[in-house]
Amino acid sequence: MITTTHRTFGQALLAAVIFAGCGVSQSKPDATKTAAAPAAAVKTFRLEKTIFSASLRMPGELQAFQHVDLYAKVNSFVKKLHADVGTNVKAGQVLATLEAPEMGSQLSGAESRLRSAEAVYLASKANYDRLYQTSQTPGTVSQNDLDLALARQKSDYAQQEAARAAYREIADNRNYLEIRAPFSGVISARNVSAGAYVGPSGKGSEMPLFTLQEQEKLRLVLAVPEAYSAYLREGAEITFTIKSMQGQEFKARISRQSGALDSRLRSQRIEMDVLNKTKTLLPGMVAEVNIPLATADSVFVVPATAVASSTEKVFVIRVRDGKAEWIDVKKGRDADGKVEIFGPLQQGDTLLEKANDEVRNGSAVAIKG
Repeated sequence: MITTTHRTFGQALLAAVIFAGCGVSQSKPDATKTAAAPAAAVKTFRLEKTIFSASLRMPGELQAFQHVDLYAKVNSFVKKLHADVGTNVKAGQVLATLEAPEMGSQLSGAESRLRSAEAVYLASKANYDRLYQTSQTPGTVSQNDLDLALARQKSDYAQQEAARAAYREIADNRNYLEIRAPFSGVISARNVSAGAYVGPSGKGSEMPLFTLQEQEKLRLVLAVPEAYSAYLREGAEITFTIKSMQGQEFKARISRQSGALDSRLRSQRIEMDVLNKTKTLLPGMVAEVNIPLATADSVFVVPATAVASSTEKVFVIRVRDGKAEWIDVKKGRDADGKVEIFGPLQQGDTLLEKANDEVRNGSAVAIKG
């Protein structure tokens, strides 16, 4: 009995040792799997400098080259209108005739006061002239009487000139009863009819009598963002299209730049003169403007895919001695799949064509043939 039990215990112990040995054998690493992973194969290109010509497309607005609202200078009534909406007028042409009956009597009164002042002056002048001639004989006229006569003559002359100025003022105001075109253009708005009471803005009519616009020459106005303002060149030719005129392209040249940035939009106002003899284009139209942005100096230009962005930086990947280097850069203009970059790079550097953060900084890379 004892012998059988002892044999059974020995068999169990042997089985435990064999099982333990098998477990230890399975935990050993496979030496064939510890070899280093091969370097990633990538496509590269040589960094070169070139003249980068891009263009900026943005909306602009066509405006009349000259635009004016015409008001009455004096309180009056509209007697007759000589122009209406759409009328082409020439500079100096009479657009409306006004009437103010009280101005006739005011002018007559001013004329009478002028004539009276002239008569008084002539009398005082004649008196002084006589006293002066008499004073040539010693002892006949005292010097005090002669000085008083001269002072009276000067005073009467001043009164005459004041009356003349008052008369001229009323006469000039009477000329304002004719509303004339200050320049050639088209009447784009008329806000009164014959018989209407008109006057300066806020005194009789809030709205102008007419709105006059010059349309044979227009201004194309747009606001260029600060980032692109340095590339603008006065005299540069631009092209633009109008949505309502499909298939037509128009040309103009940059004529004026404001030279300052708008405090709200951080943009610069630029203007282009547009000849419009046929009046095909109208003020208020929105244009799609194509502005060339060319530089005189060569810059680094790379494919857009060569620039990668992460949450922390914008970078390109340079290959040097078989390893990848992340190089921080700043992006400039972009066009047609190309982008302008600035950073600590040199001409001839080897960059990845397709950069991404999967190619880690310092990792081994192999260049594809």
